[in-house]
Amino acid sequence: MRERLAKATAHRWKLGLQQTPYLISLLLSTPRSLIPIKPSVLTWWKITGSYKDKAQKPVSRAFRVVKQVADVYSLGKNIRRAQIADVVKNNIKAKRLPEDSKGFYLVLTSKDTIVEKFCRDSCGFHDSAQLSKVKVVYAHVGDSGQCPGFCAWPYAVPAYGPGPALVAPNGVSADGIIINIATVLAGAATNPYKNGYFQGNALAPLEAVSACPGIFGAGAYPGYPGKLIVDKTSKASYNAYGANGKKFLLQQFGTCRPRSARLLPLDLKFTGRDSK
Repeated sequence: MRERLAKATAHRWKLGLQQTPYLISLLLSTPRSLIPIKPSVLTWWKITGSYKDKAQKPVSRAFRVVKQVADVYSLGKNIRRAQIADVVKNNIKAKRLPEDSKGFYLVLTSKDTIVEKFCRDSCGFHDSAQLSKVKVVYAHVGDSGQCPGFCAWPYAVPAYGPGPALVAPNGVSADGIIINIATVLAGAATNPYKNGYFQGNALAPLEAVSACPGIFGAGAYPGYPGKLIVDKTSKASYNAYGANGKKFLLQQFGTCRPRSARLLPLDLKFTGRDSK
């Protein structure tokens, strides 16, 4: 768990190129990036250091993007969730991506690609896959533009919910994707093999960030994301700065108490089994 995100490998399935800079800005918000503006993504990510594995090793505070590749519909435009692992395996086998048991493989799909359960049960997920000699951790996040009210809230109004929507600093779809990438990154880092930190059923776990959905700031409650920073010029709402001053909205690690403004690790279950 300590080095789970020491290397991050991003896989891009025909993702719009205009969204890539925001992803890189988020992923590069590590201790090696000098970010003078607070609150920062780094401050948010440091909370993962309070989660330790059986050997008392904390989640790494630094990670880097190793490589990105484009996969243009190699499995078509309608794929099953289990096939996300095949995307990763196929690209590793073809030597397009390195085999790294301490890395994290992120598969992003475009708006015209349908992935099983996306937009219905979840906005992203993470899992692990066994290769010939090692096990790797991977995740999928789809384009939130397919269901903005579900996967890009509070930047879009839900089908059955209050409004109005907030102004997105980078665009509704891009910011929805960032929210969901951050959520699965935190989950994969603290519960990579489904035997780490979580609440509830291990097959449908509530994890470090997903246990408190919709809580982005102090005073949050259902239908209200909480107190956020608002840009005076664009009126965009956000709660963290990434590298190069990019503005993002990240769900909080927290106690799930609506009135709490503090960022604290959740009291999540650790099974006691090895996380490696």
